[in-house]
Amino acid sequence: MSEQTSPVVGRDLDAVLFDVGGVITIPDPVSLGAALAPLEATATLVDLVRAHYVGMRAHATSTLEGRGPWLDYIAAYLAEAGVPAERMDEAWRAFTRVFGHYCWRFPMVETVTAMERLGEAQVLLGVVSNAIGQVEGLIRNLGLCQVGPGGGVPVEVVVDSGVVGVEKPDPAVFAPALEVMAARGVDPARIGYVGDSLRYDVAGARAAGLVPLLLDPYDLYGGVDLGPGAHRIGSVHDLLPGPERPEADPAAQLEPEAD
Repeated sequence: MSEQTSPVVGRDLDAVLFDVGGVITIPDPVSLGAALAPLEATATLVDLVRAHYVGMRAHATSTLEGRGPWLDYIAAYLAEAGVPAERMDEAWRAFTRVFGHYCWRFPMVETVTAMERLGEAQVLLGVVSNAIGQVEGLIRNLGLCQVGPGGGVPVEVVVDSGVVGVEKPDPAVFAPALEVMAARGVDPARIGYVGDSLRYDVAGARAAGLVPLLLDPYDLYGGVDLGPGAHRIGSVHDLLPGPERPEADPAAQLEPEAD
């Protein structure tokens, strides 16, 4: 995904909405790593970050019903974490003691940095996430993003499925965010939605008339049919026009706040 074939802001998009889990935060690899370490897991912190996306790839292609795809997610995560086969049963128990709604709190700083750059380019930003009512406080308290002034990137709207009572892939969960964007003159067809789930994010964004953007930082979805209108991106930075992307002129991006 080195060539810029994804939509870009200005030319194709006027606004970008973001999922939280898997995009702005991921399941905490520090806590999960500590739980798995006694079971001879060999993963480093870097490995465990990747393990989330390996798990989501298994979730996307699972043939199980209901909550079943999450079983495939856990199995793939544990395998990527290097848990020995003979200790898998113990690892499942240790993993599920930590894995839950409040585990999704490890910041993906690359995404937040890209959000900051999008905001500086006058791109309207927002958040739509499946959760249980904790998302707005979580991302504000972590200093990642918030509506209005604060320690993170300013966004126009934060929608939590636990608050509005409907969750992705139901397109109705996007309605509050789309109302805000419509008031600012943005058409849904020019709004990108960044997520890491084919089942929830890509399907929900497509149903809502948005541009689905699957975050695939490890290039795991090559050959997978994402469905009509969807795109893979390796980083949220891919949405910036080529000359404005940090790799175009790394020195120009260095603005240290202190020395």
